[in-house]
Amino acid sequence: MAQARAAIVTGGGRGIGRAVGLALAEEGRSVAVADLLADGAHAVAAEIVTAGGRAVAVELDVTDQDSVRAGIDAAVSALGPLEILVNNAGWDELKPFTDTDEQFWERVLDVNFKGALRMIHALLPTMVAGGFGRIVSIGSDAGRVGSSLESVYSGAKGGLIAFTKTIARETARHGVTANTVCPGPTDTPMLAGIAAAGEDADRVIEAMTRAVPMRRLAKPEEIAAAVAFFASERAGFITGQTLSVSGGLTMA
Repeated sequence: MAQARAAIVTGGGRGIGRAVGLALAEEGRSVAVADLLADGAHAVAAEIVTAGGRAVAVELDVTDQDSVRAGIDAAVSALGPLEILVNNAGWDELKPFTDTDEQFWERVLDVNFKGALRMIHALLPTMVAGGFGRIVSIGSDAGRVGSSLESVYSGAKGGLIAFTKTIARETARHGVTANTVCPGPTDTPMLAGIAAAGEDADRVIEAMTRAVPMRRLAKPEEIAAAVAFFASERAGFITGQTLSVSGGLTMA
């Protein structure tokens, strides 16, 4: 059984974030379920508590520094020092790059890249001072090999991968690790929403599925298993790594 450390999961109210929160709770972690959508955060926190775990819901917008600080303060007040951070909040729409504008770029970067920067910047000093920390950021195979109609998102996730490696180098001597988990296409509300924004959602999902050697989408629980491992004491000598959980979509 893992030690009863406290974790915070952004975008924790549904999809991969929900699965991560449940997986961490199963390992004995206290979990702050942080989400812009308060109802989802409360539902997941209640699910954890009903299963015998300890959790609190936190309304948090990763694009707003004041919201990040207030959310972290609320989580710390309820659970104690946060020693595990999972940067899961994300957003995108499928568009050719020439159909995007600067407002779209800012939104994608603010959620997918700068949101993680805000969370890490707020929590890292406490982790370093305490001599223990686990930072796990949800990247994407789009950030490793590119993805048609996801140019800005791919760039944001690629930046997150590189940034995480640098944080890993800077904090390696302080008991803090930083790693990235890159899901392939995963059966989540976010993916369904992205696909539905196009002209033919079923066709988009079918094309994604065909591209995966296993010929299926990932389950959120399969992504969460990798996150829970990186967040564990067992992974104490693993840092700066990027792991694709993609059914073989990316093998390099």
